Amino acid sequence: MSAYDPSNIFAKILRGEMPAEKVYEDEKTLAFMDIMPRTDGHTLVIPKAPARTFFDVGPDDLAALYASVQKISRAAVKGLGADGLTIQQFNEPAGGQVVFHMHVHILPRWNGIALRPHTGEMAPKDLVAANAEKIRAALR
Repeated sequence: MSAYDPSNIFAKILRGEMPAEKVYEDEKTLAFMDIMPRTDGHTLVIPKAPARTFFDVGPDDLAALYASVQKISRAAVKGLGADGLTIQQFNEPAGGQVVFHMHVHILPRWNGIALRPHTGEMAPKDLVAANAEKIRAALR
């Protein structure tokens, strides 16, 4: 396994070098919208501590991460009127990880609607922003 690379896109978002549609932030975590969503409201939650995978994140940061995942998940279901939720977390290329900063995918789900394929195609910014606002409103 490789070492953490501080030039990854999520590290750049944390440093403010790349934009993101932020949904939630606290001392240890950041939640923002996936720009290539597999479902409406697809949100990513990351630890602020540098960690390549699940195996690298410290116990306190992992606990804070999953507390934020639960908080954002509840808000996503409420704010978007979802019927359910899928939570995904991938590790290393063999496990499906593409960005090498530990992250958790929150995917609101609706009965009878399949996940969109991961095409690498960006969603319209206004749609992503509107879904982010629905989640933020549910957090208030």
